[in-house]
Amino acid sequence: MTFKTTKLRDAITFALAVGSTALAGAAGAQEASAPAQKEATTLDRIEVTGSRIRQVDLETAQPVLSITRADIEKQGFQSVAEILQNISAVGAPAISRAQPLSAGENVGGQFISMRNLGATRTLILVNGKRLGISTSGFQDVSLIPTAAVERIEVLKDGASSIYGSDAIAGVVNIITRTNFEGATANAYYGQYSQGDGATTRADFVLGFTGDRGSLTAAVEYRKEEAVFSGDREFSAYPQGGMHPTRGWTTVSQWGVINLPTALGGNRVLNAGADFRNIANYHAQNANTGGTAADPNGSPIDKSNTNLQTHLRTPVESRSLFVNGVFDINDKLRFRSDILYSSRDAERQVAGYPFQSASAGPIPGGFRMSRDSYYNPVGTKHGFATPQDVNFWRRTWEIPRTDKPTSTTWRFAAGLEGNFDIGERTFDWDVGYLYNNNKVTQENYGNLNIERTKQAVGPSFLNANGVVQCGSAASPIPLTQCVPWNPFIPYGRTGDGGLTGNQALQDYLFQRLNSSGETETSVYSANLAGSLFALPGGDLGFAVGYEHRKEEGRFIPDAQAVTGNSTTLAGGPTQGSYKVDEFFVELAIPLLADLPGAKELSFSVASRYSDYDTFGDTVNNKFGFKWKPIDSLLVRGTWAEGFRAPTINDLYGGGSQTFSFFTDPCDTTFGAARGNARCSADIVNAATFRQLQQGFVPATGSNAQTPVAFFSGSNPNLIPETSESKTLGLVWSPGFVEGLNVSLDWWTIKIEDTIVADTPTQMLNDCYLQNDAARCAGFTRDPVLGYVNSLNFTSINAGYREAEGYDFELNYRLPTQYGNFALNWQSTYTTKDEIKTDTGATTLPQQLVGYATSPGFTGTFRVRSNASLSWEKGPVSATWGARYYSSMKETCLSATLFPSECDNPTFRAANAAQTRPTNKLGSNTFHDLEVRFATPWNATVALGANNVFDHVGPSVYSQPSANVSYQGQFDIGRFVYMKYQQRF
Repeated sequence: MTFKTTKLRDAITFALAVGSTALAGAAGAQEASAPAQKEATTLDRIEVTGSRIRQVDLETAQPVLSITRADIEKQGFQSVAEILQNISAVGAPAISRAQPLSAGENVGGQFISMRNLGATRTLILVNGKRLGISTSGFQDVSLIPTAAVERIEVLKDGASSIYGSDAIAGVVNIITRTNFEGATANAYYGQYSQGDGATTRADFVLGFTGDRGSLTAAVEYRKEEAVFSGDREFSAYPQGGMHPTRGWTTVSQWGVINLPTALGGNRVLNAGADFRNIANYHAQNANTGGTAADPNGSPIDKSNTNLQTHLRTPVESRSLFVNGVFDINDKLRFRSDILYSSRDAERQVAGYPFQSASAGPIPGGFRMSRDSYYNPVGTKHGFATPQDVNFWRRTWEIPRTDKPTSTTWRFAAGLEGNFDIGERTFDWDVGYLYNNNKVTQENYGNLNIERTKQAVGPSFLNANGVVQCGSAASPIPLTQCVPWNPFIPYGRTGDGGLTGNQALQDYLFQRLNSSGETETSVYSANLAGSLFALPGGDLGFAVGYEHRKEEGRFIPDAQAVTGNSTTLAGGPTQGSYKVDEFFVELAIPLLADLPGAKELSFSVASRYSDYDTFGDTVNNKFGFKWKPIDSLLVRGTWAEGFRAPTINDLYGGGSQTFSFFTDPCDTTFGAARGNARCSADIVNAATFRQLQQGFVPATGSNAQTPVAFFSGSNPNLIPETSESKTLGLVWSPGFVEGLNVSLDWWTIKIEDTIVADTPTQMLNDCYLQNDAARCAGFTRDPVLGYVNSLNFTSINAGYREAEGYDFELNYRLPTQYGNFALNWQSTYTTKDEIKTDTGATTLPQQLVGYATSPGFTGTFRVRSNASLSWEKGPVSATWGARYYSSMKETCLSATLFPSECDNPTFRAANAAQTRPTNKLGSNTFHDLEVRFATPWNATVALGANNVFDHVGPSVYSQPSANVSYQGQFDIGRFVYMKYQQRF
C-alpha cells in the first residue's frame, strides 16, 4: 500500500468543508454533502466515527456531526469544552464553571453530556482512542488544546458495539492535526463588557513533512479569569435582582448566640457593644422573607453569600501535543502522539457557616464552654445561671477556596499496514495507549473542628490582660491554643474576634491537601478489509481485540477522612478493573445503481466484553442506508449499549453530603405523619417538624438537612444497559445547488440506571412500607426527632428514557456580492423522563421543559443554533444565534409573589412534580465576528459573543448554577480580538 497522506488529508478537508459552514458561537457544523462524497471516492478510503471499516462514503447509517478546523477558527468560543457545549444536541454540563459549590476530584474539569443524559454516558475519544477517566468516570475535555484539533466528529447515536462502555448517548471523537506543513501562531484576548472575566489564549503550531513521514507539534497557553456573582445584578443576591433582600442566610458573619427561648432565643451583639453583658445582645432578625407580613425579608443580621462566591470560576492551562508519522516502507507505518496538559483552576464560595450544634463527626456537635471568657452567660461575668451555649458564625474573613491542579500525560503508539490476498487488500493495526492523570487539591477556609472546640472551651484573662485557653490553675500555652469569640462581628477587631486576628486564623484554619491519580492502559489489534463482492459492492468487515485496565485512587486530606474539618468528610477511593473485548463489524452493500435502489446497504456489529468485576456482556448494533434516488438518503440504526460501574461506584470511600429530602413523619409535609412507627421513633411525633439548614422548621417539602449525611459506594452494582434507535432522511435536491437538509428521529432508553439511593426513599421504605432493614440506615435526635445521621449508597434502579429529533439545514450561495453560507441545526426533545426507584407503582419524573426537577437539571425542549456567513475577497463575517426554548420552574411563592407564578394550580402525573409553576420565556443570544485577511498572510478578527448583552430571567431553582440564573446562559457581552499569523 502506498500511503496517500496529503491526498487523504485533503480529501477529508474538502469533503467536510463542502458540506459545512462556519458557526460563530454555535459551534456550527454539518454532515458531508453528496458532492463531497463523490470527490472522496476518487482519493482514498477513510474511517468515520461510528465504524471501524474504512469507506469512501462519508454518509453513514448513523448521524455524524463534524466540526472542522475552519469552523473552530471562525467563532469566538476558544476551548474544546465551549465548542462542544454549544452543540444543540448537548445538554447541561456536569460540574460546570457556574457551580463553585461542587466538590470532589472532578472540580476544575469540563465535561460533555450529550442528550442531557449525563457526562458519564458520553464517550470521549482522541483519534479513535479513549480519553482517560477519573475514578467517577468523567472525561475532562479541557485537557485537549484547541490548537491541536483538526476536526471533531460527534456521533449522535449509541456505539457500545464499536467502542464498548459509556457510548450510550453518543461519541465525541477529537481528531488531532497530522501531516501539518509550516507554522501558525495565534493570539486571542477578550473580556466581558463589565471589564472582568478576561480570556487570554496563545498557541503555536509547527509541522514538517517529508517523503517518509511527518512531525507536528502544537503548544497552547490559556487563561480565563474569574467573574464574581456580586458583579452582576442577576447574581448579586440569593434570589436575584428582583428580590435583593430576600433569602439571606441567618448563619451570618455577625455571630449568633443560641440561647434557650426563656433567655431570648437567638441573639446578636449590638454594634460596638461590650460582649460580656448579655443585655447588649438583641434578638436576631430572622426574617428571610417567608411571610406575607414582610415577603421581601431583611438583610439585617444575615449574610448575602453571593458576594463572596464565584459566578464563573477561573482556569489556567498549558498544553503540548506532538504527532509523528513514519513510513517504514510502503506496507508499514509507525504512528505516535504525545499529549501533556497542566491545568490550574480555582473555586471560591463564602466563608463557612459554622453551627456548633452540628459540628463534627458525632451528631450533636459541641457547645461553647460556660468557662469560656467569651461566653456572656458563662461563669466569668456574673451571669446568674451559667451555662454552655450553642452558636453560629459564618467565617466571612476567610472565604472557602479550592485550587485543583491536574497534570495529564498521554502516550499512544502503534503500527499500521496492509497486506494483499489475491486482489483484496486488508488493513491491520496494533496499538498501545497509556493515559496518566494526577490531581491535587488545596483547600483553605474550613475550620479544624477539634481546634474550634478548644478555642471556645475554658479560657481566662491572664495577668498580662490576654485571654488564654485553659484556666489560671492549668493554663494552655498561647502557642498551643488561641481563644475565639464568635460573637464579635466581621469587621470589628480585638476582643477575640476573627477579623485581623492572624494568630486565631492560623489556629482555626488549616490547608487541606487531597490527591488522586488515574491510569488507563489499552492494548489493541484490528483487522479490516473486504471478503467478496455483493451486488452493491464488496462485503466489508472489521474485527478486533482490546485489553483495557483502569486504575484509580483519590485520597482526601486526613482531616476530611476523620471528619475533623468542616469540609465534607470523605473516605479514600481506590480500585481497579480489567476488561477484555472482542468485536466484529460487517458492511453489507446489498444493491446499487438500480431503479428505486441507488444504494441499499446494511451494517451489523457486535462486541463481547468480559470484566473482572461484574462478568460479561454482549452488545449488538444494526444499521441501514437506502437511497431510492440520488438526492435522498434514508438511514436508521438500532443499538444496544452499556455503562460499566466506575471505580468510585464500586470502591469509593464515600463522602458527606447535605441532601435534600422529605421526612415522612413531618406533620406538615410527611406522608406517614401520625403512624405508629413515627410515634415509636419520635418523642414529639404529634408536633414533629423536619428541620432544615439553620435548625429551623422546613418551609417546603424538599428541604436540605442541617447535618451532613453520608453517601458511599456499592460493590454489587451491575452495568446500566441501553437500547437506542434512529431513523432519518438526508436530502440534497439537485434543483437547489448547495442545499443539504437532514432530519433524524432518535430515542434512547437506559435501564438499571446507577443512581444514588435517596434519603427520602429510605425513610419512605421504613415508615410507609414497614421495611425494618431500611430503618437501620439512619438515626434520629432523641429530643428533637430530626434525622441526625443517614448512610446511603448507589443502587441499580429505575430507568431514563429520552426521545427527540435533530434537524439540520445547510445552504451555500455564491453571488457577485460574495459567497453566503447558512447553517441551521436544531434539537427538539419530545421526552426525557427518569425513574430512580424500584417501586412498581411510582411514576417517572418528566424533565423536558422544566428548569429543574427534584435532584435533576431539566432539558430544553428546543435548542437551536444558526449562523450566516459571508465572504468576499479578504473580508468575511459570521452572524450566529443560539436559541433556548422556554421552561417552567417552581414558583418562588404563589402566595407572596403571584406575578411570578402563572400556573399556581399546576398538576403533574407524578405528585412530586405537582406544584405551582412559572413559565420562563425563551432566550436567544447573538454572536458576531468580522475577519480580514492581510497581505502578509495573517488574519485579524474582531467579535462579540452575546453582542446585544442579553441577560436571561431569574431562575430560582438554579439549574447548572449556584445562583438564581441558568448556568448554560451567557453572563454578559464578551468582546474579543484574534490574530493569526501563518508562516
